[in-house]
Amino acid sequence: MLDFLYREVVFSELQSSHLRHMEPGNVTQVSEFLLLGFSETPGLQPLLFGLFLCMYLITVLGNLLILLAVSSDSHLHTPMYFFLSNLSLVDICFTSTTVLKMLVNIQTHSKAITYAGCITQMYFFMLFAVLDIFILTVMAYDRYAAICHPLHYRVIMNPWHCGLLVLVSWIMSALYSLLQCLMVLDLSFCSDLEIPHFFCELKQVVQLACSDTFPNDLVMYFSAGLLSGGPLTGILYSYSKIVSSIRAIPSAQGKYKAFSTCASHLSVVSLFYGTSLGVYLGSAGTRHSQSSTTASVMYTVVTPMLNPFIYSLRNKDIKRALERFLGN
Repeated sequence: MLDFLYREVVFSELQSSHLRHMEPGNVTQVSEFLLLGFSETPGLQPLLFGLFLCMYLITVLGNLLILLAVSSDSHLHTPMYFFLSNLSLVDICFTSTTVLKMLVNIQTHSKAITYAGCITQMYFFMLFAVLDIFILTVMAYDRYAAICHPLHYRVIMNPWHCGLLVLVSWIMSALYSLLQCLMVLDLSFCSDLEIPHFFCELKQVVQLACSDTFPNDLVMYFSAGLLSGGPLTGILYSYSKIVSSIRAIPSAQGKYKAFSTCASHLSVVSLFYGTSLGVYLGSAGTRHSQSSTTASVMYTVVTPMLNPFIYSLRNKDIKRALERFLGN
């Protein structure tokens, strides 16, 4: 009996200690978060609104033209341009997920985003970010098959196989995003609901929680390493084989022609991975870093905006298709 009472007292003490650590007076039923954005200076708001509106419109228009050019020209109904059109669609959705809400908040002079809206934005942001990575990886595999196995290219990259690769990419991205959001839904939040970002970024939201976030951090960093490092390793392996094959081509003109088919994709991969890794490695350990928020614009807004220019300026087929489409 005494032993039972002792255990009860110890359990009560541990429970009260845990509750004191969570500061029960500050735990709240979350209805909304506040997105701090870039600047609270009123004079800068019209400038930010105009800048991001222009970047968003250029992104949507540029990627939409790529989609229309590929769909309207039968010469571009190949695996490479099928994946490119998927990348353009994902880039439109990726930018729309974050920029539209920011533009609305600037225009309405509000920083609020509802709890449900934040979870929804987080889900679609992760969905399209991971899709970007997977599609870039699939495009690298397509170039590897075209250059290293040209005689079997049509068999390897048949329409059924291409569709399956895109479908699997969608399913894996959706499951990953769902897992992360379900884990966030289990968290308890305190009265500090200010997110030092212009959108609901997973890491920033998790850092606001009062409850134990160790499982969230574990899954977050493990999946980030797996979903970023794995595809990047595949891309690097593909290009190592491509470079070996190109070096074996005897003529300089043949080497240039083979490499030119990879140049646009390699530029996009470098831009996406360079900016995203730069943001997360540079902001490691910093929570309220304004510089990391500004740097995030590079891979969330600037990279999707530049992708159509990279592919259209360096690709004669896309140029001709755009000229025919605009001419009609």
